[in-house]
Amino acid sequence: MKLSILDQVPVLEGSSPYEAIQASIELAIAGDKLGYTRYWTAEHHDMEELASPAPDILLSQIGARTNRIRIGSGAVLLPHYKPYQIAERYHLLATMFPGRVDLGVGRAPGGSAEATMALSDNFLENVKQFPNKLDELIAFCYNGFSDEHIYSKITPNPVAVHPPDIWLLGTSGKSGKLAAEKRVSYAFGHFMSEANGVEIVREYASEIKAPSPIVAVSVICAETTEEAEKLAFYHSAKQVWKERRTSVSSLTTKELKQLDFTSKEKELVEKLRKKMVVGAPDKVKKQLVDLQAMYQVEELMLVTITNSYESRLKSYELIAQEMKLTE
Repeated sequence: MKLSILDQVPVLEGSSPYEAIQASIELAIAGDKLGYTRYWTAEHHDMEELASPAPDILLSQIGARTNRIRIGSGAVLLPHYKPYQIAERYHLLATMFPGRVDLGVGRAPGGSAEATMALSDNFLENVKQFPNKLDELIAFCYNGFSDEHIYSKITPNPVAVHPPDIWLLGTSGKSGKLAAEKRVSYAFGHFMSEANGVEIVREYASEIKAPSPIVAVSVICAETTEEAEKLAFYHSAKQVWKERRTSVSSLTTKELKQLDFTSKEKELVEKLRKKMVVGAPDKVKKQLVDLQAMYQVEELMLVTITNSYESRLKSYELIAQEMKLTE
């Protein structure tokens, strides 16, 4: 089984965005040494708890500090941009780090309505045009315009010898069908979807035989299952409480446990917990193996957010050791 890292660059309690970015660079360096296949970073806007508005800038730093691991976006939110601009940026990355760059794209806004307005004049219209934007991006990356096309005479210089691999990220059947239609690789967000992911992924895989789809899963591993469960509670409870409050970044685990959750919120905390893979290394391994068998994929991508950068890194280290990624 291949395992990869999805990083949202969280700004944890008592930390600054600078510290969050440095921790992400350290995580990628560790992932490179531990045997993880990819490191992808997400795109979010105007979120004080996530320091990741521009994946390509962070990836340029990470690529320079790693040697083997593939680096990529998880994902560039294409409705906000012109495809040519994105093709230029990721061809530049692919020129700097040959054979190592993935270009994951998605259609979500990645922020509040106000942030979306600041980024895009008409986001909803841009979402409607997403399939056309994806066509343009594919053509720019792989030199696919006809001679009659208005863009046939321009290229995303510098043109990489090994262009970025395009991945479509999604959480619904619609995204899986679009990926199959456009003949691009597909990554499904199991950790953030209520849809029947197994059916979606298998339907895509029936159309596209290679490469195998990626399934992204929320995972927390610790030395003991008890410690992992404590970390998982912090993550899920914080997400639920955030729906009621504008800022939760300063809350400690103890404070979260003392909060007055409604019965409905408590159910949601438990629901989020059940969506996660949590436990000591041997238990996490079993759950990952079961998920791989259920989805019938070669690769899982792990997203881990805990209450400290040390426990987050430890989680990835324990999993790599248990799964013997470097052997």
